[in-house]
Amino acid sequence: MGSIPTPGTSFMINSQFVFKGCDSNLEKGKILFCFGFRGEKNIDFTERISFPQITNNKLPTNLLKSLLDNIMLILGISYWKLYAPSEIIIESNFLSQEQADFWNTVYTKGLGEFFYKNKIDFRGLVNFPYAEGLKVKSTAFPRKNRYLLGLGGGKDSIVVAEMKEESKDFDLFTIGISEIQKKAAQALEKNPIIIKRELDAKLFALNREKDIYNGHIPISAIYAFLGLMASFFYDYSQVIVGNEKSANSGNMKYLGEMINHQWSKSEEFEKLFNKYVRKFITPDITYSSPLRDMSELEVVREFVKYPKYFKVFSSCNNNFKISPSASLRTNPQRIWCRKCAKCLFVFICLAGFLPKEKILDIFGKNLLDDKSLIPLFEELIGIRNFKPFECVGTPEEVKEALEKILEKGEFKDSFLVKYYKSL
Repeated sequence: MGSIPTPGTSFMINSQFVFKGCDSNLEKGKILFCFGFRGEKNIDFTERISFPQITNNKLPTNLLKSLLDNIMLILGISYWKLYAPSEIIIESNFLSQEQADFWNTVYTKGLGEFFYKNKIDFRGLVNFPYAEGLKVKSTAFPRKNRYLLGLGGGKDSIVVAEMKEESKDFDLFTIGISEIQKKAAQALEKNPIIIKRELDAKLFALNREKDIYNGHIPISAIYAFLGLMASFFYDYSQVIVGNEKSANSGNMKYLGEMINHQWSKSEEFEKLFNKYVRKFITPDITYSSPLRDMSELEVVREFVKYPKYFKVFSSCNNNFKISPSASLRTNPQRIWCRKCAKCLFVFICLAGFLPKEKILDIFGKNLLDDKSLIPLFEELIGIRNFKPFECVGTPEEVKEALEKILEKGEFKDSFLVKYYKSL
């Protein structure tokens, strides 16, 4: 087990983080969300969300306000974490106590890895304000019985798309769009609804300074709320994503809490989110994953049935860079970095099902022969530290895939396979 960092509060500031509100222009397809720090630090931020033209001008005003207010709260997580102040202000506060409890959970559990890596004592840190005695109700707004699938460009969302292909009653949405997502959408013969995030440029400037916190945020929670917005705008009743049951497995414990890199992909988040949306926003849009009962390895077993995606998909996060416009940039020469835990994990899983020549064609290299990957390999199989902070499966799944590789025998002379066999 890796060492637990000693909690500290070196960058905490005597400032408030303020959710200031939003300004929407649906005809022009843009919404501005405003945040800021007040006190020791005085900084204002504006984030822009852009989207295709909306043809329905009869959207319920109260539902639109509720939706945008809640989107503001999830987008604010990218800015709050810069200094992680304990005091949160919501101008014209619209939260009930039960809603505030939801947001306390989303920030605390969704930022678990961030707190761990920055040595922050998160216990009691996040306290969303609420209006005493406020009762908030959801608004009915029936949508067409069809699906809106979040397309990431990896194996999971592709498997979901193929599962829904028979009904044809689904469309795609992306948050920004990368070349990988474009090619995956083309292979699916679908034109995605593209929601664009433009993060405030000051966020990127501050991220380069020494006296701020940096780290992982629950991006899937942001995508869930933006998928909800797209379903509301464009008439869908179900937001679907590719989150498998392996996402429920945490990485390690810190200050008594299980830290899960994939918490916002977990079943726990999915249930909390659905309950919150149904009770406080609208009962007519649901959020779910058709892969929820499948392990990563079971998803791969399905994915290998569709070779047309082999040169299109990528699950490597290191090869994606977030720009100030929040669009994803990829390395045009290679879509796998071949150095991270995610690349090694996917290589091992695929090698359990595909011929060696196909694996090498996808990755351009035999990762099981790379001695520099030993530390990551040991973390993946559960004999060093803890499961990597990546979207990877459990050590049991990795070892199951390795047993399949041993049975097939094609990689028997590869360094990491021989190392595994010797353990």
